[in-house]
Amino acid sequence: MSKKMDSWKTLSRQKIVDFGKWLTVENHTVELHDGRVIENWPWIITPDYINVLVETDEKKFLCFRQTKYAIDGTSLAPVGGYLEPGEDALTTAQRELLEETGCVAREWITLGSYIVDANRGAATGHLFLARGAHRVQERHADDLEEQELLLLSRAELQAALAAGEFKVLAWTTVVALGLMYLKD
Repeated sequence: MSKKMDSWKTLSRQKIVDFGKWLTVENHTVELHDGRVIENWPWIITPDYINVLVETDEKKFLCFRQTKYAIDGTSLAPVGGYLEPGEDALTTAQRELLEETGCVAREWITLGSYIVDANRGAATGHLFLARGAHRVQERHADDLEEQELLLLSRAELQAALAAGEFKVLAWTTVVALGLMYLKD
């Protein structure tokens, strides 16, 4: 029999920094399960996002080689993007796949939704595997980064994952979970 555990309670919150939809920082006062109160608990609010491992009809995997501000050099990256207000995660994933690659997918598998930072909030990442992707239009990506669209074999994707070529935790996670799902 497992012990019942109580969640922490938020007693108060004060907005410290507000950069609109991209970043809000709050100062919380929280009460622990045993009644202790902690003041000045920093809380970060950023948009929820999706990442998608995309498998084409030809059993190749779509990803990007790209730059990101926080990454030195380049990284491999899956399809990804932020949820718009009122938009559910699957709709976002389908929209981002179409915008970034010009493709749609026949099958969508949810790989889970995960809190980015269990102590500070930050966002929830929603991860998907899209199978049977095929091009229906030209790309209409509005990304700020330079990107090169790649088609990798399963062996190339596994080698890139093992070599640390996906340099963001969420990107590594969606690729690893997607490959685990596809394990025969």
